Amino acid sequence: MDTRPAPSEDQIETGRLLFAGPVDFVMGVVDLKGLPPADRTEVCFAGRSNVGKSSLINALTGRNKLARSSSEPGRTRELNYFDVGPGQLYLVDLPGFGYAKVSRTQADAWMKLTRSYLRGRPSLRRVFLLVDARRGLMDTDEEVMAMLDGSAVTYQILLTKVDKLAKGEVDGLQADIETKLKKHGAAHPLTIVTSAEKGWGIPELRAEIAALL
Repeated sequence: MDTRPAPSEDQIETGRLLFAGPVDFVMGVVDLKGLPPADRTEVCFAGRSNVGKSSLINALTGRNKLARSSSEPGRTRELNYFDVGPGQLYLVDLPGFGYAKVSRTQADAWMKLTRSYLRGRPSLRRVFLLVDARRGLMDTDEEVMAMLDGSAVTYQILLTKVDKLAKGEVDGLQADIETKLKKHGAAHPLTIVTSAEKGWGIPELRAEIAALL
C-alpha cells in the first residue's frame, strides 16, 4: 500500500530466507539477570495490548502459534526471546503496555523491566513500535517514544490492521505520523504499513530486519 520505493527482489529474498528456517521460543525473561548472552543482533516488538503484536509476529515467522495473544496470561508478561535462523537473530516480544486488566503495580514493574532492557542491551538494533491504524498514535505510544528517544534506541513505527481502513485513510495517517517522527531523534523516518491477516507489509518487514544483520 506504500507508494515509496520498495525493497529490491534480492532484499525481499534475503528476508524470506531468514525467516524460512527454524524459529524457536528460547525463554521468557522476568528480570535482567535472566537475559541470554548479547551474542547476536536483536530486534524487539513493542506495542499496546491488543495492537495485533502476536498476530504480526506469527505472520512474520510463518508460524500460527509462535507468539501468544494477550488473552493468555504468562508469557505475555515477560520479555519473550525467539531464536531465528537459528543463531542469526533474537526476536524479542515485549509485554504489551496500556492493558487495563492488570494492577498499576504490575504495569509499573513491566515498564521498569522494559525500560532497563532498552537502555542496557548493546545488541539491540531496532525497536519496532506497533500502532493500531484504526486508533493512530495514542498518549501511551507517545510516552514510549519519549522513553526510546531518551534511551537513544532506534525505533520504527509499524502500522497494524491497515486492511480495516481505506487506502486514503492509511496514506493520510502514515503521512501525519511521519511528520511527527521528525521531532523524535531516535525514530526511523519511515513507517511500515502491515496487515497480519492479509500479509501486507510482511515481506518488506522481513527485508528490513534482514538488513540489520
